Amino acid sequence: NEEGSSIFCGFRALGLYSNHLPHVVRFHKKHQEFYVVTAVGRCFHTYNVKKLGIVAVSNALPADISYLAADRMLVYAAHGKVISAFAKNRKVVHTYEGHQADVHLLLPFGDHLISVDKENAVIIWDVDSEDMYLQILFDKASFDVSAVMHPSTYLNKILFGSSQGSLQLWNIKANKLLFIFPGWESAVTILQQTPAVDVVGVGLASGQIIIHNIKFNETLMKFQQDWGPITALSFRTDGHPVMAAGSPVGHIGLWDLEEKRLVGQMRDTHTTAIAGLTFLHSEPLLITNGADNAIRVWIFDVAGGEGRLLRFRMGHSAPPTKIQHYDQSGQHILSAGQDGTLQSFSTVHERFNKSLGHGSLNKAKAKKKSVMCDTAKLPPITTFALESARQSDWDSIVACHQGFLVTTTWNYQKGSMGAYKLEPERFNKNRALTVHATAVDISSCGNFAVIALSSGHIDVYNMQSGLHRGQYGKDRAHSGPVRGVAVDALNELTVSTGADRLLKIWKFKSKELLHTVSLPASPASTLLHRDSGMLAIALDDFTVSILDMETKRIVRRFSGQRGQVNDMTFSPDGRWLIIASMDCTIRTWDLPSGSLVDCFLVDSAAISISFSPTGNFLASSHVDCLGIYLWSNNTLCSLVSLRPLPADYEPFVAILPGSYDEEEDTDADNLKMAEYVSPAQLDEQLVTLSLLPDSRWKNLLHLDIIRNKPKEPPKVPKAAPFFIPTIPGLVPHLNSLSPSPQSKVVNLGALAQKSSFYLQLEEALDTNLYEGPVQLLKELGPSAIDTELRGLAPGMGGDICVMQSFLKMIGSMLLSRQDFDLAQAYLALFLKLHLRLIAEQTLLMEEAGNVLELLEETWTSMQTILNHSMCLLSYIKSALL
Repeated sequence: NEEGSSIFCGFRALGLYSNHLPHVVRFHKKHQEFYVVTAVGRCFHTYNVKKLGIVAVSNALPADISYLAADRMLVYAAHGKVISAFAKNRKVVHTYEGHQADVHLLLPFGDHLISVDKENAVIIWDVDSEDMYLQILFDKASFDVSAVMHPSTYLNKILFGSSQGSLQLWNIKANKLLFIFPGWESAVTILQQTPAVDVVGVGLASGQIIIHNIKFNETLMKFQQDWGPITALSFRTDGHPVMAAGSPVGHIGLWDLEEKRLVGQMRDTHTTAIAGLTFLHSEPLLITNGADNAIRVWIFDVAGGEGRLLRFRMGHSAPPTKIQHYDQSGQHILSAGQDGTLQSFSTVHERFNKSLGHGSLNKAKAKKKSVMCDTAKLPPITTFALESARQSDWDSIVACHQGFLVTTTWNYQKGSMGAYKLEPERFNKNRALTVHATAVDISSCGNFAVIALSSGHIDVYNMQSGLHRGQYGKDRAHSGPVRGVAVDALNELTVSTGADRLLKIWKFKSKELLHTVSLPASPASTLLHRDSGMLAIALDDFTVSILDMETKRIVRRFSGQRGQVNDMTFSPDGRWLIIASMDCTIRTWDLPSGSLVDCFLVDSAAISISFSPTGNFLASSHVDCLGIYLWSNNTLCSLVSLRPLPADYEPFVAILPGSYDEEEDTDADNLKMAEYVSPAQLDEQLVTLSLLPDSRWKNLLHLDIIRNKPKEPPKVPKAAPFFIPTIPGLVPHLNSLSPSPQSKVVNLGALAQKSSFYLQLEEALDTNLYEGPVQLLKELGPSAIDTELRGLAPGMGGDICVMQSFLKMIGSMLLSRQDFDLAQAYLALFLKLHLRLIAEQTLLMEEAGNVLELLEETWTSMQTILNHSMCLLSYIKSALL
């Protein structure tokens, strides 16, 4: 279909808050509230500053946003050579086209909008009419526009800054250059109006900040920051003469403009460059954002001090490597990223998000030094296992780190690293060894962690005490690296796979080897669905095998992936296995039928996927994407045809949620899959029932009871009169109370008109085609059918030949094995009405004998199939018990 998948539909993205573009702050007069707007890929998010709750997500644009700006009514977003204006933070209401190069600067200016592209063309647009009001072309060699601003109270004046260092003041109404400021021998990176009229703050690439009076062309003060170019400037307007300046390393310098000195440093406010910073008007609040996918609000509530973090929204600053739903509610997704952090994202509201922090070998020391300076910082988490059964008592998460032997425990409830760092004693803490943890699992009771190593060892630890509780195998469990390990639901069996192409099943408690299965290729990873006991094994030849833990045999093999299998997840009922692979496909396999029922492409390969325990959503994380994307399960709310896909099926691309919602130019009819129409009969050997409701055929034999049912109870007859009336005459006669009834039944005989059904039966005697009469009977109600069958008898205007034709029609229905239930009902009513007549007529008796043979043959085959099914079902029930 046009969305790419018949089962999954893009819903929304989680954990995306900011990118490298500066934010925009807006003030809503009616609500008396500040809002902050940040760009996220192809759309932008609007948050209220009061709680940093998301207010709106804009409709997505066809390309990534390259610059954001806003005025009182509209939000402007540049993407490529086009600028779009959004109303109510959501819908595009204006589009401005005319630039020959990508737009990289915007400035709303009253009823106009000023835009600058990378070829140095400046265009002034009329906002409402979308017309080009004025175009100014600068020579790129002498004046390459790098910053633009409107000096407060300067009517129709715009100040341009250049990467050559000079500034130009223009009157855009008269299209006239008013003044050129020579600059300070360094590229201008930012221009910002100060609270004082005529005074402008200029940020330079050299790290200098110039406070310049443009009315008298006089530099009032200079500051120097040693952290690189100035990326953002903002001034406090709540009575404190303080300026904040951003840097590419994530530090913010606070400068006192009265004392002309540095009064504070806010180090490591972001892990990347400060993209934007803004002091709210007349409030001691500073909003910052950066490319580390974070928005932070800082409050200055201590005199002369630095800002402290008031509230924030933060996602991963590097793409997630592993995601998994945390508990059975399906409302929390645990995510480990390449940035080394472990975070939890809520599918309900951002206020329930939490970060469990960055892994460290020495947590106490890391707290003192801060994460940025932590020398014992652990590498990113590659995989983790979780079990919420005992989360209130001790740690519930165990994580493996990239190239690291030590596995760490984490406490979800406390939102921090846990108490233990699990490491086997056999290596004597020798860090020079290249052994590292490869796979991990936690038992369903939450008491034990099973950790597999690249050396072939598998160790068991107690989660409460962190003590080593044994290992599998006398020396090693496998002769090569262990690729997967899992514990069953009852803590009876442990299954492991290794690079030695062996799958081994062990007793969990005694560590005894029970069974070994040889695999056709080296395994890459495993996934156990505990409820059904199905183990999915991804192999290096891009196939996936399913092992039944009960029978210890491979029961399914799924092939078709054209790249390495990155991750797998089962549906909650264990019926589907969803596979994400490096060929950018997400495939859904149906385990009972062993067939592929859904497949779609994504622009960026999925690294990790997780199906919600409630079955609502599929969550996915992708290569080079910071967010987690939710796909809703269509089968919960609509009827979805899950027929097996053909071997040559070409999947369509499904757009990532929140990436692009506008209608595409491609013809939707070409993209839609043909709707599946079930044939009238799946196979000629199968007995097929009609789709008519039961009321149309079940009551045919009981019509006389239904018709003659009394509408009201019988009444008591009136008492006879005292004087019985007589008819006067020579011999008196009694006068009867009621006239003698006369029969109202009229023998129609030859007067009866022949019905369409009767005529078609007559015609079918010659043609031997009975589809027409059967179709006619299907359209009739029970009473009409009864009337038609009564009319076939010679006494009702019918004929013996037509009755023979009716029996032939029943024979053709039994022979085709279609409408089996109707054939039985029609035949039963026919025999009930005409049994005596059939017994008297030789012709009808012969035809009834033919029908009987067909009936017995059909019923015998059905009886055999039913007996087989009942036998198999009783065996399965007894085998399971």
